[in-house]
Amino acid sequence: MSDAAVIEASHRDPEEFGLVYDRYAPMLYRFAFRRLGAEAAEDVVAETFIAAFRRRASYDLSRADARPWLFGILVKEISRHHRVETTWLRLAASAPAPQIDEGLADRVAEAVSAAATSGVLAAALAGLKARDRDVLLLIAWGDLSYEETATALGIAIGTVRSRLNRARRQIRTVLGNADPARTMEES
Repeated sequence: MSDAAVIEASHRDPEEFGLVYDRYAPMLYRFAFRRLGAEAAEDVVAETFIAAFRRRASYDLSRADARPWLFGILVKEISRHHRVETTWLRLAASAPAPQIDEGLADRVAEAVSAAATSGVLAAALAGLKARDRDVLLLIAWGDLSYEETATALGIAIGTVRSRLNRARRQIRTVLGNADPARTMEES
């Protein structure tokens, strides 16, 4: 059953909206967790679904996939928590590298590489304008397409492309021309 059909069914039986929650809460939580940390992520995801439930009557039923709509609400909730996000990124930038269990030899090189860049990446993300960071992270962490990102943020696809390009340039500069957010879909 498509998301649109579930949302339409929830007009008659509000409990049906739980299916939308079941489908997307983990995905939204992962995205919010990466931006805000555990406690704030739980809050913004809960606030996102409360807002979505309240606005379900205005959902465009011609859109079968509710992900862009939900991510759009989530990004607005995250913007309300912007100070928390900036603090979280600054803490991540200054946090010591995690200890690596030597018994995991196959993953040591990957973990060392990730640990070496995580603080720098967090600092670079904190340095982006919020609107550029939103686009970059919806594509890189939210796994949304350019079109879905445009829908989620209520902006034109050309704006998505320009903001993503600007964010990538800034991140590459900070990371010495590496691009950790590169996607299969190029601008």
